[in-house]
Amino acid sequence: MSELRWNPTLEEWVITATHRQDRTFFPPPDYNPLAPTLPGGFPTEIPANDYEIVVFENKFPSLRYPAPEPSIDPTGLEPVVPSEGVCEVICYTPDPTTELANLPLRKIEELVYVWADRFEELSSREYVKYIFIFENKGKEIGVTLSHPHGQIYAYPFIPPIAERELNASRRYSEKNGSNLYEDIIQQEMNDGRRLVSANDHFIAIVPFYARYPFEVHIIARQPVTAIVDLDDVGKIALASILKTTISRYNNLWDRSFPYIMVMHQRPCNSSASEYDHYRFHIEFYPPYRTPDKLKFLAGSEAGAGVYINDTHAEVTAETLRNTPDSR
Repeated sequence: MSELRWNPTLEEWVITATHRQDRTFFPPPDYNPLAPTLPGGFPTEIPANDYEIVVFENKFPSLRYPAPEPSIDPTGLEPVVPSEGVCEVICYTPDPTTELANLPLRKIEELVYVWADRFEELSSREYVKYIFIFENKGKEIGVTLSHPHGQIYAYPFIPPIAERELNASRRYSEKNGSNLYEDIIQQEMNDGRRLVSANDHFIAIVPFYARYPFEVHIIARQPVTAIVDLDDVGKIALASILKTTISRYNNLWDRSFPYIMVMHQRPCNSSASEYDHYRFHIEFYPPYRTPDKLKFLAGSEAGAGVYINDTHAEVTAETLRNTPDSR
């Protein structure tokens, strides 16, 4: 059972999804639900004996369409509505022993095209308001399936962090007459201390305001507000800087580096010009602050929403900038 419950104290929706308690949790080594279904083998989530990239609906979705009726009646103070939406899984490769950073650049380019395709298709559904593309990587993040994959949530509302970004960039534009992200890019390119990597279409930085020690933001240098706005050259450039960034993560301490990767873009069912104050970007939140110490979200972060970073962005950016990307 899943439903949307309104939190009036923060003015945001909370998804309850009780059926997800039964989702697959570290399956035995001989059963990989994200692997191809081999001839004569036990059926997996993918009814084919091979694939390149595959997208399918999550077996344990937080959002679905049509959504079931809520389990409780709403009140004026506590609205509750069906959790309409879509939850998809994207498997990057049939090989369970690899990961996104180790895939050939051409494969990552293909993934960027798949992301754009899913944004366009899901945006056409009238009940969808925002497409959130992300990857949870590593057991430290809570991942229970090690096969390389990402996810897409098609929300029936604009999620609160995206809404705050959209509103902040709009206010900045109205006050200063310029694009917030364009000004950030210009300042970071001129300063250089927080720069990790750059090409003609994207810049990767540890932002001045980083909340996690090795947080990286990849920001579009062209005026694009969603992944579908990128032309072919832009998509290839995005794949290139993605591979550079996650390869440096892995090479930083010579091991597979966990992270949360999230894609921030304009709401769907909108035009690029409507959000010309905004900019398409990808954010990475790695949980480690040293090779053996995790960055926990404790009292100040979880309770007050105020992050405490134990490092300076200038130092961690220099560390990542000087880490080889193995290409």
